[in-house]
Amino acid sequence: MMYGEIWWVDFGSPFGSEPGFRRPSIIVQSDSFNQTSIHTTVVIPLTTNMRLADFPGNMELSAEETGLSKDSVAVTPQITVIDKSRLIERVSILPNYLMKECATNIKLLLGIA
Repeated sequence: MMYGEIWWVDFGSPFGSEPGFRRPSIIVQSDSFNQTSIHTTVVIPLTTNMRLADFPGNMELSAEETGLSKDSVAVTPQITVIDKSRLIERVSILPNYLMKECATNIKLLLGIA
């Protein structure tokens, strides 16, 4: 598991507005942390609800860019920590230009200049 990879993640049952069920997510935790004995990683869940693409900080991704069967949206405001045991299957890795946009969106979300 590496920074920028898309994995299918089992989030379990959703609660409120939290992500739930089995859905693809982008690994956004740095490789220096991913390669330690820490049993968690940080991800941004994806959705096929394209109406969310216009919300601040979200990022539209084409099926060609992700390797998934449908276009999707990275829902940055739902960034979350998961146990690595929730990772089911690796899908692909996003190109650097998209990970730079993803990092910009995380900074926007957290109010980091």
